[in-house]
Amino acid sequence: MSKLLVRSSKPDAEGCVVRVTPESAGWRYVGFEVYRLPGGATLERLSTASETCIVILSGRVHLRAADQEWLDRGIRATVFDGPPTGLYVPPRMRWSAEAAGAAEIAVCTAPANNGAELRLLDAAVIRHETRGSGGETREIDHILMEDVPAESLLVTEVVTPAGHWSSYPPHKHDVDDPPRETYLEETYYHRVRPAGGFTFQRVYTDDRSVDESLAPGDGDVVLVPCGYHPVAAGARHDSYYLNVMAGPTREWRVTVDPDFA
Repeated sequence: MSKLLVRSSKPDAEGCVVRVTPESAGWRYVGFEVYRLPGGATLERLSTASETCIVILSGRVHLRAADQEWLDRGIRATVFDGPPTGLYVPPRMRWSAEAAGAAEIAVCTAPANNGAELRLLDAAVIRHETRGSGGETREIDHILMEDVPAESLLVTEVVTPAGHWSSYPPHKHDVDDPPRETYLEETYYHRVRPAGGFTFQRVYTDDRSVDESLAPGDGDVVLVPCGYHPVAAGARHDSYYLNVMAGPTREWRVTVDPDFA
């Protein structure tokens, strides 16, 4: 199996179904985990050198950090059912997520010295965008992008209708040359509807030293350490993906493949 494809599995003792660390990915910045929690289960963490963005993928969750709590948060049954809710937590701050019923959460991390202010990323105020046209139309919710304070993390999610292309035209962000382009590692957490399907993602470089065509299924993660990385939804399956990005400069600056410019 490709080193760029991380398959999901049955929940472990804590409920983790997929995990990417900088060590496992062979890079420096992005960490990503997904947990499926039964009602009443609690996940608790303290990251001393990383900032964290918790994204409620489905279900309702009691969120707590420092001396604050946000009870019964989350408004969707699946990732396809409306905007997300999240929580941004700076380094050296303990947080917990308690499932009010069956819930799924993503834990997105990146190195940070100071981070930004602890805050709820409420579904009602997350910026929404419709991008592209025709067969490239998709819906985007910008959870923690440049317009929202953080030190390293960039987090966004995309829903692409069946048969449409996404992350298109093909673009890359593997050179640290701002403002032209910024180096950002990236994970794609894929979900498909209905769950039995799959989507397609190609990761390739100009010299084709990396050139892989992948078919992630529901719950799988694709690693993008370099290169262009377009996505195509299956003909009968809607596509969702959660993007986590981080690098030395917190700016999303990309280069489009000249063949598609």
